[in-house]
Amino acid sequence: MADHVIHISEADAASDFAGLLARVRAGAEVVIENGTLPVAVIHAPVPSRRTISECIALLPEDSTAVMDADFAKDVEAAIESHREPLSPPTWE
Repeated sequence: MADHVIHISEADAASDFAGLLARVRAGAEVVIENGTLPVAVIHAPVPSRRTISECIALLPEDSTAVMDADFAKDVEAAIESHREPLSPPTWE
């Protein structure tokens, strides 16, 4: 989720697009608006995800990690323990 949300007009976005992108790189989400109507949202890309096989390939050769019968339950428990509530942006 973005550090903060910036609402900006189309004209302001066009006049300083490089500055707008710098703010996105710094963690902001930018909502470009035409009057009060949102037209576009710019935010940093979501990082790509690794497959299980890619994760396993990254393990050191001497790793003791195993994919046993409880592996799926372990992964599910890890996900549930770090789940954050969805907080979609609100339109003003």
